[in-house]
Amino acid sequence: MQTTRKKKRFDVSPKPYNSFGDYLCKKYSGQILKLPINAKFSCPNRDGKISFGGCVFCAEDGSASPSASSQFDIITQMNTAKEGFKRSSKTGAYIAYFQAFTNTYSSCEKLKLLYDTAISQNDIIGLMIATRPDCLSDDIVNLIAEYAKDDFELWVELGMQSAHDKTLNYLNRGHDFNCTEDAINRLADKNIPICVHIILGVPGETWHDMMHTANVLAKLPISGIKFHQMHIIKGTRLAKIHEENPILQISMKEYVSYICDFLERTRKNVLIHRLTGDRDASTLIAPLWGLHKGSIQKAISDEFEKRGTYQGFLIEE
Repeated sequence: MQTTRKKKRFDVSPKPYNSFGDYLCKKYSGQILKLPINAKFSCPNRDGKISFGGCVFCAEDGSASPSASSQFDIITQMNTAKEGFKRSSKTGAYIAYFQAFTNTYSSCEKLKLLYDTAISQNDIIGLMIATRPDCLSDDIVNLIAEYAKDDFELWVELGMQSAHDKTLNYLNRGHDFNCTEDAINRLADKNIPICVHIILGVPGETWHDMMHTANVLAKLPISGIKFHQMHIIKGTRLAKIHEENPILQISMKEYVSYICDFLERTRKNVLIHRLTGDRDASTLIAPLWGLHKGSIQKAISDEFEKRGTYQGFLIEE
């Protein structure tokens, strides 16, 4: 049956999906960039509390940006990132982004000191905290909730990856989906916006598995999604698995199709923080098509145009 796409789908974005970047630009009347921070945290999946070695896909840098070196203090890292952006003073507003490893894996006293330091500069309009669902005690959730206010962009990035326990076991996450769901609900109860990380193309997951995750998310109180393809990065446990028994990779065409299928099942009010992960070519083993981020984004928009659909198309209210 022929479908008809609406001319206007989102108040904040002209794209066929609800872009986080466009939302920020409209809300703050200019481009807002994130300043990545490595606050020297560890992870219970690395230090032995749960396991050693981390998730199978996690590199030694814990997803840290090159500008976020733990040998420097937080303010130095943030200033280095600003210099790298080379932006004009007219649009100088930023979000402090605690990115590397598990950024709630400490005491409330230490976390408050670090968060307060990061947002102390006048050009910081937000705080973004990447963490695991099993590192969010009620005390830490209450601490994060203290930063929530109308004129401040607060987000918790939660490593969900999938709604399937079999997938979480394969990835060596060290927790089940019930743990993720509980963390989402407790954060939402405190009105803390949540962005979940989702990996598409995990070995063993079928199309139906991925769409089940989409359908589950449609019923949970999340505010954002960040998508990743299944990267194989040098030095990871996944790289060793791949070396011993090559992992079948999904193609760029398949990934684009999965993203569109997933977004058609995603509520229209959910902000899409990222459509594809990126990695430096020197550390990436596969898939190499992941190096062409702009091409992937264009292919996704083109696929939506071809289908005549958009984010939320299959769950219209």
